[in-house]
Amino acid sequence: MKRNMLIACGLLSIAFSLQAQTKDGGIDKQMLQQIQKSGLTASDRALSNAIATNSIDDLARNFRNAGPIDTYFSVETPKQNIQNQKSSGRCWLFTGLNVLRSKFARAHKDTLHVEYSHVYLSFYDQLEKANLMLQGVIDNADKAIDDPRVQFFFKNPIGDGGTFCGVADLVEKYGVVPMEIMPETYSAENTSRMSRIIASKLREFGLELRKMVADKKSKASIKSRKTEMLGTIYHILTLSLGEPVKSFNYAYKDKNGKQVGKVKTYTPQEFYKETVGGPLNGTFIMVMNDPRRPYYKTYEIDYDRHTYDGHNWKYVNLPMEEIDKMAIASLKDSTKMYSSYDVGKQLDRTRGYLDTDNYDYGTLYGTTFPMDKADRIATFDSGSTHAMTLTAVDLDEQGQPKKWKVENSWGATYGQNGYLIMTNPWFNDYMFRLVVDTKYVPANVLKAAQEKPVMVVPEDPLFQEDM
Repeated sequence: MKRNMLIACGLLSIAFSLQAQTKDGGIDKQMLQQIQKSGLTASDRALSNAIATNSIDDLARNFRNAGPIDTYFSVETPKQNIQNQKSSGRCWLFTGLNVLRSKFARAHKDTLHVEYSHVYLSFYDQLEKANLMLQGVIDNADKAIDDPRVQFFFKNPIGDGGTFCGVADLVEKYGVVPMEIMPETYSAENTSRMSRIIASKLREFGLELRKMVADKKSKASIKSRKTEMLGTIYHILTLSLGEPVKSFNYAYKDKNGKQVGKVKTYTPQEFYKETVGGPLNGTFIMVMNDPRRPYYKTYEIDYDRHTYDGHNWKYVNLPMEEIDKMAIASLKDSTKMYSSYDVGKQLDRTRGYLDTDNYDYGTLYGTTFPMDKADRIATFDSGSTHAMTLTAVDLDEQGQPKKWKVENSWGATYGQNGYLIMTNPWFNDYMFRLVVDTKYVPANVLKAAQEKPVMVVPEDPLFQEDM
């Protein structure tokens, strides 16, 4: 009987194997033979050897496009020192504070300069995101654990990426402090381990809060327990980033680092009011170029914010021609802007140069890559990945942009002394977000910004955080 059973199992296994090989949609023997006709020919051998032993980018580099870069810009804002986010995803914070410090220098006719602490706001960003996650879990506790919205919180409990709406909400709520008062720590510059530890703790806490809701615990007891949980997160952040200062002594410096005036005592909120001024929210609009959706419409991404009581990312969708006009008007008035891009596409890292013709991958592999911007967004092939400060544009005789320049946050030795230069074709293909002061925005765009927004889910391929 045992022998017969073994034979039967063997026959059944063969049957299943044959069925798996021939199931409709699988790669059967005949299909594999057809596929294999696209393998290497004799003339491909040298190319195969080259690709196997060299960097793909080195081989795909377009030699005709590898000459000297034109670094002249007809419209350029005043330069400021380059900063370095190191191994962190805080480009949004560096870019946002770059804009704020440039406005301060401009207001003081470049006689006073201020450098803001990134780690101070990073601390509160992480605390606020932890609260956003926990409260989001509470708000959606009646849904199943595999519900898309519940999974959104547990899959992405915290991170150090973000957008400009986070800068605006955080500085208004917590103020700012000078860089020298609260300098960077190792975990501020290398965030991955700290983030994973906090994320694990938040997932644990999230499950506990879901159980409390399921057990019909009172809102007061749930809030009290959430506060205790945030105390644990605060303790982890304090050990990793340092405890945020509540007051400090400071004297301004000129562009050469020489002290100007007397030392004064500030709170972070007082320093914010003195160096930034009034609220940021309401003074700018955010625009995007998303060719998948109708233009001149306002969209809002649910839960795409940093603080639970803050502002979601809300934007007006515009064609690139409209975005160009506002950007040029701002730069002509010496005003830098928060902007974000898919910076990894066609980036010549050695030269700090972004151009659609930098690399010819199609010819190297004997194929083509015909997707347009809308197709790339829809299929997760492209989207906003990195924020940088838009600082300059070069215009032709008709006033049309030829190339753009951004201040990056990868250190002063990267690219063009800390800057990246991008051609206008690249800008059109891979630029996504721009934050513009309302005084540079035409009336029709301002009107569109006041319309009731179309709500968009945060899982949309375009709405990833800037890192």
